[in-house]
Amino acid sequence: MTYDIRDARHADLPAIRDIYNDAVLRTTAIWNEQTVDLGNRQAWFSARQSQGYPVLVVVDEEDNVLGYASFGDWRPFDGFRHTVEHSVYVRNDQCGNGLGSLLMTALIERARACGKHVMVAAIESANAASIRLHERTGFITTGQMPQVGTKFGRWLDLTFMQLILNPGALPPAVDKE
Repeated sequence: MTYDIRDARHADLPAIRDIYNDAVLRTTAIWNEQTVDLGNRQAWFSARQSQGYPVLVVVDEEDNVLGYASFGDWRPFDGFRHTVEHSVYVRNDQCGNGLGSLLMTALIERARACGKHVMVAAIESANAASIRLHERTGFITTGQMPQVGTKFGRWLDLTFMQLILNPGALPPAVDKE
């Protein structure tokens, strides 16, 4: 099978919503317990676009959305403006086909193209597949936070991973006007 990575379009938002909601209902990848409607995904998509951040989709030959990926600001303070946190989700029936790796590779390149320096991942610690995916793409574990979340009646641990996108890059010069 042939897959393509492309920028998401408004027409892709129902499929993105469905993938997101499936993860909400079935997994601990998303720590929300309520599903979202199309308006929620439209607002999310518009916010990403207004920030100049990508929303990528992986599609099959018939242009069916099989997964999506995006990144956004990690924290809302100026000092963190070169760091982004990302999300990658693949449709449940497509897991194990390498689509997460395709999306991650494309997303990392987009982050570099945006001039970002660090990409952060916050992963539920029992999500071994996601941790392996991140390790394969060069991420390292930088922290573990036990019992910081809850879902499905149990405490969830959080693993932080990061990738320095441009090792050796100097920080931007400070403007002294």
